[in-house]
Amino acid sequence: MIEQRLIEMETRFLYQEDTIEQLNQVVCAQQDEIRQLKATLDVVSKNLKQLFEHTSDIRPHEKPPHY
Repeated sequence: MIEQRLIEMETRFLYQEDTIEQLNQVVCAQQDEIRQLKATLDVVSKNLKQLFEHTSDIRPHEKPPHY
């Protein structure tokens, strides 16, 4: 009886170790993706800022002079 319980506990432990490893892999992959997304967001933000600085003299709500 005790031997059977020990076997069951060892089996559970091995499944838990496997689950933890799988979760760790998912977390690592998500960290990599977050880093890539942050880098992309930085580039897009800089480009958008440059675009706004370049077009700051354009006023979108004013009608052109020929109206």
